[in-house]
Amino acid sequence: EIKEAAQAFIDAVRWGAATNADRMHLQAPFRSGVSIQDFQLDPLVRAIDMSRTNLLIADDVGLGKTIEAGLIVQEMIVRHRVRTVLVLCPASLQEKWRMEMQEKFGLSFEIIDAEAVRLLRREQGLHANPWTVFPRTIASIDWLKQGEGLRLLKDVIPHEVTHPRKFDLLIVDEAHNVTPSVGKYPVETQRTTLARMLAPHFQHKLFLTATPHNGFTESFTALLELLDDQRFARNVLPDDRKLKQVMVRRLKSELRDKDGAPLYPKRNLEPLSITLSTDERDIANTLETYIKTREMADKDGSRRTGRRFIHQLLRKRLASSPAAFRSTLGRHIDTLEGRTQPTRAPSKIDDRILRRKIEQVRDDYSDAEDLEQAELEAVQEASSRERALSQDEQKLLEKLRHWSNVAANQSSSTSDTIIKWLDDNIRPGGVWSDERVIIFTEYRTTQVWMQEILVGHGYSGDRLSMIHGGMDKDEREKVKAAFQAPPEKAPVRILLATDAASEGIDLQKHCSKMIHLEIPYNPNVMEQRNGRIDRHGQKSKSGVTIYHPVDASGERGEDIMRAIRKLDAARNDGISVNPIIAPQFVDVLDGRRKELDTTPIAHEIENAKKLNRIDTEFHERVLRAREKLDETKLDLELTPERIETAVVTALRLQEQPPLREVHSENHPRARIFQLPNFTGSWAKCLDGLQDP
Repeated sequence: EIKEAAQAFIDAVRWGAATNADRMHLQAPFRSGVSIQDFQLDPLVRAIDMSRTNLLIADDVGLGKTIEAGLIVQEMIVRHRVRTVLVLCPASLQEKWRMEMQEKFGLSFEIIDAEAVRLLRREQGLHANPWTVFPRTIASIDWLKQGEGLRLLKDVIPHEVTHPRKFDLLIVDEAHNVTPSVGKYPVETQRTTLARMLAPHFQHKLFLTATPHNGFTESFTALLELLDDQRFARNVLPDDRKLKQVMVRRLKSELRDKDGAPLYPKRNLEPLSITLSTDERDIANTLETYIKTREMADKDGSRRTGRRFIHQLLRKRLASSPAAFRSTLGRHIDTLEGRTQPTRAPSKIDDRILRRKIEQVRDDYSDAEDLEQAELEAVQEASSRERALSQDEQKLLEKLRHWSNVAANQSSSTSDTIIKWLDDNIRPGGVWSDERVIIFTEYRTTQVWMQEILVGHGYSGDRLSMIHGGMDKDEREKVKAAFQAPPEKAPVRILLATDAASEGIDLQKHCSKMIHLEIPYNPNVMEQRNGRIDRHGQKSKSGVTIYHPVDASGERGEDIMRAIRKLDAARNDGISVNPIIAPQFVDVLDGRRKELDTTPIAHEIENAKKLNRIDTEFHERVLRAREKLDETKLDLELTPERIETAVVTALRLQEQPPLREVHSENHPRARIFQLPNFTGSWAKCLDGLQDP
């Protein structure tokens, strides 16, 4: 026992003695709880070889950018190159980042938001600042770009760049969100301003995005300048050699295993053809008549912004569900009917208030109910500026309101089509199969409506689960764990999810089918949904299948599918949806356009495509990274037996209960241990084990 303890002590010292000078050994992969693909080692090796780590990790959706970033953070902490870390991400990804870093790397991060600030002040006083209290933090870009979050940040940011830098490592997830918006002229958004303020005060930076290029050179070069202003300048085309030094870009289609077989299955985009009822088609036409009547009678450009927002939202909500349409229509009518005469022309201050309300709708929300509330407030603000209703318009709105009040408690053609699909694929002949499906919707109201319909058709109990942004995180983890468990161990077959949950969950282990209950007006949201199953760890040999609801009559459904496939091809080229393409896609969905016209940005698209062809040394680098990992394992004697000895000895010295070895018929040769109820800091070892 003494000899065993001595050996464990020596091993622990050797494994913990990583230095910044030793670039031969990779420690992070052995200190993480992840199954690492060889290609995920490439950013790690590149990061530790750079004196200042500035990397743009632009891997395809689902290739594990969060894991690659976690490996870099872990390695640089071990090497004492990093202590303070700030992760900027969309609000819906905050909890995912916290859990991934804790469960997979044993790194504790604090989510900083308004509630965290209030709690900190209660504990440490009114002047406590989270940016100086916590070394590793996560914050929503939209919370930090304004208000108290920004004020607290400015309190600790130096007026001039200091050497050494004030902070160590900045990670910006979904980094395309911090590029300037491009229309007729490039305009820096609040997100861009925040990134520009922060970037110079961090020694190292990691930018993560699956779509680094939005089709505009000025936006892409601005992103590169934020990352590394020594190598790149805004509006100057990047040199290929310099770009290769900082950019990591791999597509699913180019990744192969050692036998040359594709690592990732194919993505299949399919229409879900829906035959609208006579009433539904009549209501859609009635809404269009109302919209055209308002627009033709109103030539006042000062109210155009609010009017377009209302009309587009009414179309979106009607496409989602009668229940979602009813709430928005009701707020619009109530606001209009609360006024007896036309409003005065809006002032510049009024216009700024309205634009801010509309901008808030476009912010990222971790709770779908918060999004709906923001939409209702914006509808009310915009409707309050509209002229009073004519008698004909009142009749049209009354017809729409009467229909929505009745239809909100009934099924629709869309829900009937989904039920038939479930009957054919999930419960054929009344017998439950092992197939699973995720049904995504943008709205919590639609989710509840669809749940009631499914329950009414026998899809209930433990076969149906729901996940949304407002759930308690423990309950959310239970749902996720059940859906990720093998079908023979967990009976759930259908998952209803909202967009507020779409960016924070991985559901690919035993599910390869997804249905969009409505097609999002923002194609980036659609891609986030698809990425929940089309990602690292997907096991289906036939690939993933994504279904899109389209009208079965006429050519409109074909137009929509053609546009969706064109957007998917652009995604493969690393191009995000830009201000020229996004409005066109909305017009295709609403039937005002048949094709996406990319001619205005054809030259930029060709430039973006070149990004996928510049890295000819990728495969050689991956081989070298694998060799470096194998050398580390050999030199440090990182064998299962030596690691087990160290763990067992540590548990004994800490007077913790021992591991219990168990047998599994599914894995007869494996050493499998059941963890007892640890106490103290050892209790964290249990985190994340709900997911098998």
